[in-house]
Amino acid sequence: MDAIHLQDLSFYAFHGVHDEEARLGQRFVVDLSCWLDLGPASRSDVYAQTLCYASLTRAVEAVVTRSRFHLIERLAGAIAEAVFELDPRIERIAVKVHKPGAPLPIAAGHVSVEINRTRSRDETP
Repeated sequence: MDAIHLQDLSFYAFHGVHDEEARLGQRFVVDLSCWLDLGPASRSDVYAQTLCYASLTRAVEAVVTRSRFHLIERLAGAIAEAVFELDPRIERIAVKVHKPGAPLPIAAGHVSVEINRTRSRDETP
């Protein structure tokens, strides 16, 4: 299966369990992979036969910056849902959300969550 990857998409948002996270916000970094058949685009060089990278980026940005979630697990799930809605050709998605400023009891390190979703046959038009 072919894939399109977007990496290191960085956004400032207000997700987290703690009140300070909701008030102050922090940076979140998203990696997104979408699996679909890119054969037609690879043979034709026709733009309409691939996914628009800008549209994918805007879909991720809308979820990250216009909603508030306590858990980055839910944030990743919401991103996957929005991307599936964007284009019915997408068969599988991996979303990784990095939270570099997560409150950890040590001086260095960061947290990330990765989810993988496959479109169910019932969802395909």
